[in-house]
Amino acid sequence: MEQFEPDRLSAAQLAAMRRSLTSGRGALTRRSLLRASGVGALTLGGLSTLAGCGIPPAKREGGTAAASDDHSDREKEINFSNWTEYMDTSEDEKSRPTLEEFTKRTGIKVEYTEDINDNVEFFGKVKPQLAAGQDTGRDLIVVTDWLAARIIRLGWAQKLDPAHLPHAYANLSPQFRSPDWDPGRAYSYPWTGISTVIAYNEKATEGRKVDSVTQMLDDPSLKGRVGFLTEMRDSVGMTLLDQGKNPASFTDADFDEAVGRLQKGVDKNQIRRFTGNDYTSDLDKGDLAACLAWAGDVIQLQADNPDIKFAIPAAGYITSSDNLLVPAKARHKANAERLIDYYYELPVAAQLAAYISYVCPVEGVGEELAKIDPELAENTLIVPDKAMTAKSHAFRSLSSEEETAYEEKFAKLIGA
Repeated sequence: MEQFEPDRLSAAQLAAMRRSLTSGRGALTRRSLLRASGVGALTLGGLSTLAGCGIPPAKREGGTAAASDDHSDREKEINFSNWTEYMDTSEDEKSRPTLEEFTKRTGIKVEYTEDINDNVEFFGKVKPQLAAGQDTGRDLIVVTDWLAARIIRLGWAQKLDPAHLPHAYANLSPQFRSPDWDPGRAYSYPWTGISTVIAYNEKATEGRKVDSVTQMLDDPSLKGRVGFLTEMRDSVGMTLLDQGKNPASFTDADFDEAVGRLQKGVDKNQIRRFTGNDYTSDLDKGDLAACLAWAGDVIQLQADNPDIKFAIPAAGYITSSDNLLVPAKARHKANAERLIDYYYELPVAAQLAAYISYVCPVEGVGEELAKIDPELAENTLIVPDKAMTAKSHAFRSLSSEEETAYEEKFAKLIGA
């Protein structure tokens, strides 16, 4: 029987979780940018417990989770778990327009619950039931790509029926179509995308554009005013791209070379510091002239400071995603698939994107979004154009052994 998870997390992995929770994506509000990448954010009280946990793999049949009997025909309901502020609401915040329209159209009532605060905490909540082959009480969940990969790998997600997903299949953006952890999107569809870009303060750079990692690490005018992220996949991934390597297929030697490149930036004091989301205040004030940043933060900063700009390096940028999954044994799989497909209809996708301001994974949404807010429709951080989409790269899935080794090397680099 294959063992999918490590029996114990390393000190470096636990440190990465703490960083994610206290200052990384896991610490941000839903209106900032998202959650921890990598092994994810944890509540501090749960770290020691998880450190000693092994996760038993589920029994598989034909490489997929065995579906429970679907009650969708006779039970017109869906239990949907999501993150906070990740759904459109009315101005008085008393209703959720797109969900209400779905119910009006289909007769399917959606029990919508904002009970996901971070990935690992949520996984700890549902893991005992999934491992025991029991219904979690949820028909649809939203989790970040690394956790989606884990759930699928363990056999705890139901394979989706393409016949129920015509809009999703047709309108899914090419950049999200085939992640290495779910080729062809057999088990998942993205809810939103997450982009890591270069942000700079034009006043601090005296009008000069900063658009490459090489410039960040080598331009003497930026010395001591450059920031990288404490999220390994973002900082190392962007450096790999700058060195001409593919984050989807790099080797151990490639990883070491990227870390060495960043180490030189530390040694010569080019890099001011590695940060979580706290880079926002330094960038706003100009203490950081340039840094790696999450696109959601850039959108917010630009609303108040016209000097904040962003650049997509010619080498490309790192992207990740939050994803819709139907857990094993869910009672209302077909209903959940109808809801997934609904959010890939262009007008619905536009309404959601206008509210949450994340990368929309729905191709062709721009025209509909322009009817709601022309400025948002032109923002490539929400609706990437073809040039930006072509530069999008995902950091490949890691084995348990790689995860441990890479986090330890990265922890030494950032002094964690």
